[in-house]
Amino acid sequence: MKAVNMLQAKSSLSRLVEAIEQGEVREIVIARNGHPAAKLVPVDAVPAGRRIGVAKGIFEVPDNIDAHNEEVARLFLGGENS
Repeated sequence: MKAVNMLQAKSSLSRLVEAIEQGEVREIVIARNGHPAAKLVPVDAVPAGRRIGVAKGIFEVPDNIDAHNEEVARLFLGGENS
């Protein structure tokens, strides 16, 4: 891991990005006032967020979830209540 301060990052951003792209370094930490503030990493190294199945087991879907589909569709389409 390479660390640079904000001024160095601003003045040499293209070289830092090139070093990441070429695989010379895996990540570069950018510090502000001596404290880490940001991390420069290759795009494919960023883990993808988990989306599908994220609510699995949190709630149960009732067996009759589709019982009112026709009524709801009629309401959305401007039909009359019955």
